Amino acid sequence: MLPDTAQRQLVDATREFVQREITPHVGAWERAGEGVPETLLSRLGELGYFGLLVPHELGGSDLDMRTYARVTEELAAGDCGLTNLVNVSNSPVCAALRDHGSAAQHARWLVPLAAGRLRACFMLTEAAAGSDAAAITTRARRSANGWRIDGVKRFVTAGKSAHLALVVAVTEPQAGKRGISTFLVPTDTPGYRVLRVEDKLGHRNCDTCEVALDGIELGDEHLLGAPGDGYRIALAYLNGGRIGVAAQAIGVARAALEHAMAYARERETFGRAIVEHQAVGFRLARMATRLAAARALTLDAAARADAGEDAAVAASMAKAEASSMAEAVTSAALQVHGGQGYLRDCPVEKLYRDARVLSIYEGTNDIQQLVIARAIAAGWSPRP
Repeated sequence: MLPDTAQRQLVDATREFVQREITPHVGAWERAGEGVPETLLSRLGELGYFGLLVPHELGGSDLDMRTYARVTEELAAGDCGLTNLVNVSNSPVCAALRDHGSAAQHARWLVPLAAGRLRACFMLTEAAAGSDAAAITTRARRSANGWRIDGVKRFVTAGKSAHLALVVAVTEPQAGKRGISTFLVPTDTPGYRVLRVEDKLGHRNCDTCEVALDGIELGDEHLLGAPGDGYRIALAYLNGGRIGVAAQAIGVARAALEHAMAYARERETFGRAIVEHQAVGFRLARMATRLAAARALTLDAAARADAGEDAAVAASMAKAEASSMAEAVTSAALQVHGGQGYLRDCPVEKLYRDARVLSIYEGTNDIQQLVIARAIAAGWSPRP
């Protein structure tokens, strides 16, 4: 774990970079419809943001989960879609490669990923398989040269812009969960086809795609882990992913709250700033309180993960509460702005749209409640 001073320095540096290089431009990027410029992604790579969880010896920053969450918050305060693109490359892809990759795979893929020369996407979700990961239908069959993969994946963050895909596919249909494997698929492999780039409500500065894998031929060196390890690998990084989404939610909500507070201090009605009206002041107080509570839940889950504890319940609580909070806080921020908040040139309008998906991806909030409820039924205790 980073010392507090080093952690603060990294978080502060990230905040300054976001305020200088991201926040002033996100609206224009959305209106242009071309996403985040490649020059910015390259710069983020040079600064190490695509190797946050990779060991130092492989070119990464080797952050603990608590610092990772704080850095994620700062990035998401600038643009949540961009942050999701950065995070998916960090975890699960780099984290899975770190833990399950061979030395050759580390050299070929993890080192350039950590340096930002490559970026990655994760392919699990299908039309009939999202939270139910065991229902995937993408098949990887043995071929003369190794493996042949066929299937269609949906809601792939960075499916068009990434250079490497971590693909979850069925290798032994009769083996159930033990018949699922993971593969490292360069996106320039013949048979990798982006069927469409989704037109989304929010996160419009990040490409989300439906991708066909049509007879992709790969050698054994593209298999991550052993055959049959895929389900375990895919689920191993859920806690980290949920902590990351919680941190994204905190960043989005914090940005919305900051805009709302600034507006409430400046906007006057009936001869005084609207922040002095009890209805507005109480609304801001509730927003600030929920934000602080969600941040505490998120950092607690991250600390448990860093300590090697079972963080599943804590991560689910953090993800569910933070994403719900972000939706409420961004809505309240828009309300504080009144009609101005409903206009496209008002920053809270974008934050409101970006917040909505946070209760859906990385396991819907219904799934988070199921995880928590099952733990309670099994004897989980609320004691610290």
